[in-house]
Amino acid sequence: MNPVITEKQNPSVAAVTLGCKLNYSETSAILDRFSAEGWRISSIEAGADLIIVHTCAVTGQAEQKCRQTIRRMIRRHPRSCIAVIGCYAQLRPELLADIRGVHAILGSNDKFAFELYRDVVACRPDSAVVRVSGLGESDVIHPGYSIPGSFASSRTRAFLKIQDGCDYGCAYCTIPLARGRSRSLSPEMIVDRAHELAASGYREIVLTGVNIGDYRCDGKGFAELLLLLEPVTVERIRISSLEPDILDDALLQVVASSKKIAPHFHVPLQGGSDGILKAMRRRYTTSAYRDRITAAVAKIGDCAVGIDVIAGYPGETADEFRQMCCFLEDLPAAYLHVFSCSVRPGTSLAQQVTAGERCLIPPQEANRRSRLLIELGKRKRAEFVSRFVGRECDILVEDCSTESEGELCCTGYTGNYLHVRATAKPGAVDVQSLKGRMFRVLTSHLDDDLNLRGRLLF
Repeated sequence: MNPVITEKQNPSVAAVTLGCKLNYSETSAILDRFSAEGWRISSIEAGADLIIVHTCAVTGQAEQKCRQTIRRMIRRHPRSCIAVIGCYAQLRPELLADIRGVHAILGSNDKFAFELYRDVVACRPDSAVVRVSGLGESDVIHPGYSIPGSFASSRTRAFLKIQDGCDYGCAYCTIPLARGRSRSLSPEMIVDRAHELAASGYREIVLTGVNIGDYRCDGKGFAELLLLLEPVTVERIRISSLEPDILDDALLQVVASSKKIAPHFHVPLQGGSDGILKAMRRRYTTSAYRDRITAAVAKIGDCAVGIDVIAGYPGETADEFRQMCCFLEDLPAAYLHVFSCSVRPGTSLAQQVTAGERCLIPPQEANRRSRLLIELGKRKRAEFVSRFVGRECDILVEDCSTESEGELCCTGYTGNYLHVRATAKPGAVDVQSLKGRMFRVLTSHLDDDLNLRGRLLF
């Protein structure tokens, strides 16, 4: 090892995060620890003594993006120490260790060990230091939350981790391998963090985790946790991805009667026929899924439901794909997220494919199915968003600027996750006073990207 930093005061750290909201939440918690230890929080553009790359491994495309990002950081910041952390580091440390210029590879639990980063920066290693602990049956869960500090660029939306890991064991999924079994933070810690975020100026809190509906701690389930969060002084509490078997009547009643919880669910479907759902080891049938989505839309006014679907799942027949398209056509969905199937090493699906039990869909056909689902998603989104043209809605302003003609312009999201771009006459209000505040907008039309346009109402 070649020492590069010994007594340097106030070393700097920057981070780039890939993947899910949970990763962003954990990155904030890690940077908070650095800040508490006296480190300076820097931007990626400015460079830093230490650059952390928080990785994702949900698909092969995600892994490729991680590798590209790592190499870009090495190329652009040759004097920085590079630490690669997270799911990809947990699953494929040997591949990352072969990338020249990586100084540390830290797994899902190890990424929270501050002393590992400190030691790597103090003694720049010639080859990567690899610390990837086995997850096993560990009950350890590290907090994750967005908090104020020099690294916080916005006080509008914060991510608050409530749970980690998953016990569901879907055939295609690496999450149990990358993050371990399901475990939850205590309700007291979550509520305390939520109050801290509200006091720091955040106006929306997004509850994050791997399978947040599986939250259970100290006799509290997810619905009970939501009730505990109701008094927090933010405008909105948003639920991230939620499994359909959790979306029961009790939870719908909590959301419907809440003044804080956004009328927005993201509910993964993945497969659109009972045969494929069974092969995926999902915990519901198409009929049960339809019942839950229909109940949510009927019970909660203007409720938006987003749906994840996988295109090109091995063994899916042409008829099963047609079933999925027809099933999705009839669902009251606000939008679709379409993912091309990626067979992940170590999963049950990978074993089935290797054994010849399930055949890969030819790439050309998989791409065709993906395109058809994407087009279907665009139609569903257009149908849903069009319902709100000519109506008044409240947006939480996330960005604002003055246009070339002096017209004020701001963007933000409604409670049901519609993106809105609104304008106001020059001089109507100070542009800097808008960000992070809730404003009413009268919508007028859709733009080419199917986003709502309108004017601010003061």
